[in-house]
Amino acid sequence: MFNVAGNQIVWFIAVIAAGEGSAWPGVLAAAVFVGMHLAWAPRRGDEVRLVALAVACGLVVDGVAAAQGWVTYRASMAGGATAPAWILALWASLAVTLNGAMRSLQARWWAGALLGGIGGPLAYLAAARGWGAAEFASPAWRGLLWLAAAWAVALPGLLAAARWQAGRSQYASR
Repeated sequence: MFNVAGNQIVWFIAVIAAGEGSAWPGVLAAAVFVGMHLAWAPRRGDEVRLVALAVACGLVVDGVAAAQGWVTYRASMAGGATAPAWILALWASLAVTLNGAMRSLQARWWAGALLGGIGGPLAYLAAARGWGAAEFASPAWRGLLWLAAAWAVALPGLLAAARWQAGRSQYASR
């Protein structure tokens, strides 16, 4: 329960603060959440690698969306041509749910693809329309299509990485 609630709290803090023009409350909230998770994680190294992989996915997914001008993120640096810190913090926060709340999806790539392909763009749309944390260029379908496709690949990929690490760690402990 902490895993789901913590991730949702981080999402709301990051999105609301970004809508107000500040990235740092979301970054701080994610750092606290991820740090608490890592403090309790039995395989800390695996979790750190998942966080790094998720942030790398965020750099690509949101970096492409920003660079193409499909999505403009509030509270961004570098003229808005890259993924902002608060978005990357959300990717880090997501990573610590892969072996927690989303563990049951690890063996179901299609469910991860469906969740990512639908839930990913809906979260961005909610952040944009509800709090002004992002803005889609017209026509919005281009940015939403990119996010749907990218998340439909990224989430199952991250889940597969989590499953692979769990299997590797289990095998190594024998």
